[in-house]
Amino acid sequence: MFRTQQPRSGNDLRFSLLIGPALRRVGMVVRLLMCSVLLLALTALSGKVSEAQAAGSTAGKHRAASSGAKGRNRSVRKKAAAPATARTPARGRRRGRAAAAAVAATGATAITAAAATTTAASPAPAVSTNTKPELLPRCGFTEASRRHIFSRGVYVLDEETNTPLFERNADTVAPIASVTKLMTAIVWLDQKPLPMANRLEVTEDDLDSLKFTHSRLNVGASLSRADMLHIALMSSENRAAAAMSRDYPGGRPAFITAMNARAQALGMPHTHFENGTGLSPENVSTPRELAELVKAANRYQLIRNDSLDKQKIINIGRGQLQYINSNRLIRYGQVNATVQKTGFINESGHNMVLRLLVHDRRPVIVTMLGSGTADGSRLDGVRIAKWLNCSLN
Repeated sequence: MFRTQQPRSGNDLRFSLLIGPALRRVGMVVRLLMCSVLLLALTALSGKVSEAQAAGSTAGKHRAASSGAKGRNRSVRKKAAAPATARTPARGRRRGRAAAAAVAATGATAITAAAATTTAASPAPAVSTNTKPELLPRCGFTEASRRHIFSRGVYVLDEETNTPLFERNADTVAPIASVTKLMTAIVWLDQKPLPMANRLEVTEDDLDSLKFTHSRLNVGASLSRADMLHIALMSSENRAAAAMSRDYPGGRPAFITAMNARAQALGMPHTHFENGTGLSPENVSTPRELAELVKAANRYQLIRNDSLDKQKIINIGRGQLQYINSNRLIRYGQVNATVQKTGFINESGHNMVLRLLVHDRRPVIVTMLGSGTADGSRLDGVRIAKWLNCSLN
């Protein structure tokens, strides 16, 4: 009635011990594989859903844009058709739009033709040339920069428009020293005829009895008139200028009278000359009036050429002398000028006048009186030239 469990044999026990763990491992592997397959399926499904959502969103945007465009087109058509009381067939509407376009094109052509006729009939507006030039702060023309000008009297004149660009004590009368030699050259060259190859001899009358300055031209030196003028302007040779003032009909007194008369004729009422060298402190003018002297000197080709020459070897009859330009701005090519002259005596300080060519074409006159040093006068010239080159066209 009751079945008694038979004890397992030794072989069955060994088989179960070997097979059991293997089956468990196989089961674990199978479960892992199933989980992996399920995870891959879920991932693929999620990607497809995302793609479908993105496609739906893009289609929605396109539909919205198309709907908006269609709505706008309908609005335009409604506005165009508003005056009509009945609906026009599609073919009629198209013909109406074509006719309207043709009329509009004809009107536009007529308007364009009328405008062209009006433009051709009326003269083109003239470009204003009355704009006065000025020195610009962005070019360094500032209050701080102007305080660094060493010369006590300065006048800068745009010759093209006759516009003063900068002035300091421009109407203050002051000694002009060897700037005098520009007037000396003008009056001397006005003699007609004046054979420039003829020679002049330095005499005792040409020595400086006022300040007893030194000169390399000894008494008895003989130079051509052309060389006398050359070194008087280029190197500010005093004995050459003195010899020129003596070489005049009526002598030196008549020459000084002619210098003062020419100053008055040029509109320089505050300018006065006592001699032709500039060694007298009674040779005076103002920075503004010296601009007129520079203008007059620029009309003489010999004055232009000689004042700008950098060096020259002179035959003095008993040998040769080499002279260089007394203006370092010219000697070293720091500015482009057509006329220049420097001057110095103790009473005047260092003076300089220039007719600059800004951008090699625009004339600007610069007169500077009363710098304490030669370097100060030179630096003033460089600074003003930079202002001009930057500010003017």
